[in-house]
Amino acid sequence: MEIIHLNDEFIKLGQALKVANLADSGAEAKIMVQDGLVRVNGETEVRRGKKLVAGDIVEYNGKTVKIEA
Repeated sequence: MEIIHLNDEFIKLGQALKVANLADSGAEAKIMVQDGLVRVNGETEVRRGKKLVAGDIVEYNGKTVKIEA
């Protein structure tokens, strides 16, 4: 499991996917999310701008990323 440490109160889903190297670009992240391939806290998420906060778990293609403060 990869960990992303927040610098602010939140990070947007699209940015988190890039930081975790799950997406190479914002455009790729957008497609992944719009296609329903990304789960946040066990639920399919289709909003690339979804604000993630400490404790959130992102899943994509068998990889898991945890958001921490």
